[in-house]
Formats: sequence, C-alpha cells, structure tokens
Amino acid sequence: MIKVCALSELDDRKPFAASVDDVDVVLVRDGERVHALADLCSHAAVSLSEGEVSRKGIECWLHGSCFDLETGRPSSPPASEPVDVYAVDIRDGDVFVDVTVTTN
Repeated sequence: MIKVCALSELDDRKPFAASVDDVDVVLVRDGERVHALADLCSHAAVSLSEGEVSRKGIECWLHGSCFDLETGRPSSPPASEPVDVYAVDIRDGDVFVDVTVTTN
C-alpha cells in the first residue's frame, strides 16, 4: 500500500487524480469511505477524474459512460468493459492505495 494523500484533502464525491506506482488512479470520497479506480475510461481512454460523480458512480465527461465506484462496472453505454478498482485503506487519517490488488 502506498500513501496517496490525507483523507482531509478529498472533497466528498469529487474526483481526485493521483498516480500510484506509475498507475493513474481516480479517488472518490464518499463520507468516510474512499474508492480508487483506474483513471481511464474503458470506452474512450480519457481521464475519469475529469468527470463528475453521481448516484450511479463516476461519469466519463466525453460520452457519458458511468462506472460503479465499488465494482468498476459500467452502468450506462457506450462503455461495456469495467475499469479496475483498487484496494484502499484509511489509516490515521491518510489514504493508502494498492494498485497490485484489484477488487473487481
């Protein structure tokens, strides 16, 4: 696990771009939980961190595909393939991500 940021640096339901071991990751805080997904839409290969978070997940700004924060599965077209979801641990107010462990 690699320390990415302090939990206090993340705004609730606002994408936060980070690089973990040369892997681009988007973090999304949801209350006291944090989700980490690959920061690359599986449909158009653009950064998900530039999109918005809704009740359905994180939405790609280019074509509107929405990805579930827990599973990485798309819930709306045109994307049909999931994005990777990474293991997250919050310790002592810091957010740690392991890009070698996918949870989907």
